[in-house]
Amino acid sequence: MEISRRTVLGGVVAATAGTLAAGAAKAADQKGTPMKKYRNEDFYTPDGTFDVEAAKNAYYEMMAYFNYPIVPRLRTEEFWAIDFGMGKFMEVGMAGIFWVNNRQDNYFGHEIYLLPGQMIPEHRHVATADAGPKMEAWQPRHGWVYIYGEGEPTPGVEARIPESHRECAIARKEQKLTPGEVGMLAGAEQWHWMQAPEGAIVTEYATYHDGAGLRFSHPQVKF
Repeated sequence: MEISRRTVLGGVVAATAGTLAAGAAKAADQKGTPMKKYRNEDFYTPDGTFDVEAAKNAYYEMMAYFNYPIVPRLRTEEFWAIDFGMGKFMEVGMAGIFWVNNRQDNYFGHEIYLLPGQMIPEHRHVATADAGPKMEAWQPRHGWVYIYGEGEPTPGVEARIPESHRECAIARKEQKLTPGEVGMLAGAEQWHWMQAPEGAIVTEYATYHDGAGLRFSHPQVKF
């Protein structure tokens, strides 16, 4: 039986269309399914110690929910999770990985992972002996976030500031970012923070990150 080039191409197109349709159906089903809910106590041992492995597993579950590829590097110690020493992981906590942090050429690539309801505590990056003040921009890949910077406070913003930061937050100018949108730090050494009400994975583009220049507005935060 002779098989023409048109027949082969037609079969490839049909198969591809079927795969795409199946993928779209899966995405649609997932979109209607709520992300797994967590409790703060899920991430602490009986003596109150933060359980890093339990936290990482929650982020892996979120990655799977978003169909985000869990590459081998994310299974190493380079992928970290932190509660900032406050014991309120579901309010103040995050995970991250520094894909690149190049001091010589002054560039940085970071992925930020936030479970539903989590915030990165308010902070700023000051100049150090080794680097200028870090400048940043953020792009959600999955989910969406509120970013907060200095400037005229957004009306009603107080209701959305988590309890832990309601008294100390300086950055109260709010911007919502969804996938495809990019938000930028308005100026060097300015206070800023981020919150993901429904969970998010965010790419950060920045200049070199020197941890010595990191400052937090909340006196109890530890990094």
